[in-house]
Amino acid sequence: MLPRTRARSRSPGPRRSDHPGPPRPGAPPVALDVTGLSHDGEGVARLDGLVVFVPGAMPGDRVAARLVEVRKEYARAELLEITSPSLDRVQSPCTVAEDCGGCSLQAMRYEAQLAWKTRAVRDAIDRIGGLKGALVHPCLGALHPHHYRNKVQFPVALVGGRPVAGCFRKGTHEVVSTESCDIQHGTNDLIVRESLRLIDVLSLTVYDERRGGGLIKHIMGRVAPGTGESMAVIVTSTKKFTRGGEFAKGLMDAVPGLAGVVQNVNPEETNIILGRETRVIAGRGYIDDLFGNDRIGRLRFRISPLSFYQINAEQAAVLYGKAIEYAALRPVDTGLDVYSGIGTITLFLSKACRGAYGIEEVGAAVRDARQNARLNHIQNAEFALGRAERLLPRMAAEGRVKPSVVVLDPPRKGCEPEVLHAIVRMRPERIVYVSCYPATLARDLAILSQSNYRVVAVQPVDMFPQTSHVECCSLLTRAS
Repeated sequence: MLPRTRARSRSPGPRRSDHPGPPRPGAPPVALDVTGLSHDGEGVARLDGLVVFVPGAMPGDRVAARLVEVRKEYARAELLEITSPSLDRVQSPCTVAEDCGGCSLQAMRYEAQLAWKTRAVRDAIDRIGGLKGALVHPCLGALHPHHYRNKVQFPVALVGGRPVAGCFRKGTHEVVSTESCDIQHGTNDLIVRESLRLIDVLSLTVYDERRGGGLIKHIMGRVAPGTGESMAVIVTSTKKFTRGGEFAKGLMDAVPGLAGVVQNVNPEETNIILGRETRVIAGRGYIDDLFGNDRIGRLRFRISPLSFYQINAEQAAVLYGKAIEYAALRPVDTGLDVYSGIGTITLFLSKACRGAYGIEEVGAAVRDARQNARLNHIQNAEFALGRAERLLPRMAAEGRVKPSVVVLDPPRKGCEPEVLHAIVRMRPERIVYVSCYPATLARDLAILSQSNYRVVAVQPVDMFPQTSHVECCSLLTRAS
């Protein structure tokens, strides 16, 4: 796996080199032919046999670059000029893409993005998992590769005395002012713009992370594409929000379909955006979405400020459709959904089998999941609160739940060994593994393949167009 270090933007000077010889940082610009991409979307070239990472470059580019860091294993370079552009390079539609850095592939033709994501998954399965020859299908592209994000979380800062919001500039805590984001739902853009206007009009203070003072820290918007409802969450450093009522009324008046305005209190100096305490200051503290497609059907889901919900609803329905296809549940079967969140996959599984169980460690998500079961009049789904690495070994030992199919949808770090071992003890006929990170997927598939399970297929799905991220749905079957 390639290193995940990041180049500093506007670096004050080259870092210390421990490379035994030339090239050295600070030397004159060098010409590089970019031949690949790292797993986080940075261009990869070679200079005298040394791997060089070039943020902003893509395969096929010939560039002029300046080395800013040189180590024994790799170097990093600052892109100075694209002297000969790749045939896959296109004009980015976003005016802040280069400064923001959130969409590292936005200047790449979309078909080329999909091809690169397919190669990245195949490389991880082959090289990290050691599963050479495993079937990896071409990445399923998005019908709408722009304006797909149904959730925005932007930090707020003062720039020139005015409040601004946007992503942090890559490698810094400097906010890049973003009036409109190319991958955000238009309603989220409106929530951010109107929130900034009201912060300014009402003379609300903005949090300064260096000094620790100020009230407003983040703006969050959530949209339910299936119903058109939306919600605004304003993250504050203190519970006291003197003009919160005026702020909420102004936002409700300005944003069509806004179901509620919620204050989230996070007094901690941390990179975690949301705190534990929330209160509704206008409307209601949740939105309802109608999620799915013609293939898998549609269910209603309730989303609260802290709920996990897939960012790209349209592509999530494609991903879950593949998971349901791979699960191949029959009416006599039992399904187990590990890391079940608000019950999205669990409830779709329950429609095809005798019963489905979900395991989730976040209490708010479990409450949402149970509420979602009631909303959809589903009575054959149960949800257990607890950490998977603790609950699953106990369930395997007790033998109360004997799943025909286990669905795994873990966070980026993948599954703990205790989870995988417990699943093997349960002996399901099929395992469906949904993953947001090919490296940990490959690692876990390798473990399962050594325990009497065979990797049948891996299907990448482009949940996050314009970025380097890719989701996968994998099927494993028990050998005997």
